[in-house]
Amino acid sequence: MGHAYGMTEHGLDLSDDFANRQGTAFVVGGSGGLGAAIVRALAARGSDVAFTYRHNEQAAVDLAEAVADFGRQAWTIGLDLRNHDGCGQAIDTIAEAADGIHTLVYAAGPHVPQKHLSKVTASEMQEQLDVDAAGFFAVVAPALPHLRHLEGSIVAVTTAATRRYPVRDGLSSIPKAAVEAAVRGVAAEEGRFGVRANTVGPGMMLDGMAERLIASGDLDDAALDAARSNIALRRFGSATDIAEAVCFLASQRARFITGQHLDVDGGFTL
Repeated sequence: MGHAYGMTEHGLDLSDDFANRQGTAFVVGGSGGLGAAIVRALAARGSDVAFTYRHNEQAAVDLAEAVADFGRQAWTIGLDLRNHDGCGQAIDTIAEAADGIHTLVYAAGPHVPQKHLSKVTASEMQEQLDVDAAGFFAVVAPALPHLRHLEGSIVAVTTAATRRYPVRDGLSSIPKAAVEAAVRGVAAEEGRFGVRANTVGPGMMLDGMAERLIASGDLDDAALDAARSNIALRRFGSATDIAEAVCFLASQRARFITGQHLDVDGGFTL
C-alpha cells in the first residue's frame, strides 16, 4: 500500500527519482506529521533516508520500519536543534555512514501558540528564532560541504503565512521568514557548486501544526470555517500534498529551479 507514494494518478512511476543518487536524504524533523510523510515519499522514490526526532523515539522506530518496507536504508537521530555542535556531528556521521547526503529537507516545526504580537514577549520570540531560524542554519552550515560534493539540494518547509499573514501567527511566520531568507542566500551563493535550495509553504493542513492547534483548542470550529472561506479550493491540504512538492523540488526533475518558494495552500495566498 505504501508504494503508491511512487506512482502518480496518471500512472507515471516516480520510484526511481532518487534510486541512482549516491548518498541519502536527511530529513530534519522527520518524525512529525509533515516530516513523516516526506520521509515515506522519499523512500518510495528510491532514496535511503536519515531523519531526526526530538522526543518521540517510538514514532521514529515505526517510521524506520516503513522506510525498510520500501527496501531502503533508514537512520534515526535524536536531535535538539539548539545543540548546534550536535547538529554538525549528526550531519557528518550520516554523511560518512551513507556515503554522502544528496538532499537536506528541513521539516522541523515546534508547536507555536497562536498569539497577537502585542502579547508576545521578546523572550518568546527569541526562543522561536533560536529553535527554528538558528536551528535551520545549524544543520545547513555543516551540510553544505556534503551537498557540494554530490551537487545536492536543500528544501525547507516553511509556511504560506510569509505571503499572506494570518492574525496571531507571528511566532511561526517570523522565524520561517528568516529561514526563507537564508534559503535564498544559500541558493545565490552555492549555485556555482551545483547546490540548489528552495522552500515549500504549507497552508492549512489536516496534519502537522494545524492538527496540534485544533487539539489544543487554539483553533475552534468557527476559526476553521473562517480559514476555509479564505482558501480558493475551500478545503485543507494534507501532509502528502507537502511531501509531493518537496520530492519534486529535491529531484532532478527540478534541476533548473533554485531560490524559489512554492506555496502549497489551495489558493490561500491568491
